[in-house]
Amino acid sequence: MTAAERRRSLPHDASVWSLVLVNVIALGVALAGGWSLIDLMAVYWAQSVIIGVSYFFRIMGLERFSTRNFRINNRNVDPTPETKRKTAIFFLCHYGFFHVGYLVFIMVENPHGSPWGLGLAVCAIAFAINHYYSYRYHRAVDRSGTPNIGTLMFTPYLRVVPMHLTIVFGAVAMGATGVLVFGGMKLVADVVMHVAEHRLLSRRTGH
Repeated sequence: MTAAERRRSLPHDASVWSLVLVNVIALGVALAGGWSLIDLMAVYWAQSVIIGVSYFFRIMGLERFSTRNFRINNRNVDPTPETKRKTAIFFLCHYGFFHVGYLVFIMVENPHGSPWGLGLAVCAIAFAINHYYSYRYHRAVDRSGTPNIGTLMFTPYLRVVPMHLTIVFGAVAMGATGVLVFGGMKLVADVVMHVAEHRLLSRRTGH
């Protein structure tokens, strides 16, 4: 294994461990502050919005990309600037629609305010820094290869699976146990998707 391969392997991938650290910090702040599960969901909602914004700019920043197995209005499309713009705008609207719904849920379930304040700001800033460096890395990889624009557009949706399942199954009433379970689900989902995306892009770009 070369030095470059070791750096990209899980035990040597600093970006993975920084993501784990940020998730642990968020979970620690929530437990120390006596947050409810709905309060912690607000932090991860902010993280999901940050991820969505970074993917929008990644799509818009593509120079070369593939449209293999990607269709718009049930039609095959070519890798043109118009395809890129339409995809980016559709993603922004569709992903944004889901997150407006999540925000409404969070606000309805917690109408009396929350202890977020500085804690929420610190967690959101930590996630923003982490994803900014991840965005810079992926942007460089995108420009060195030919990523599939469809894969790029759908990848961030998997990051919100834990939040969606929590809402569907009504885990808001689980108290501290719910905070631990949800935080653990989100941490695992983040790491799995982070590693999967890195490996997928590496195969497609030859890195």
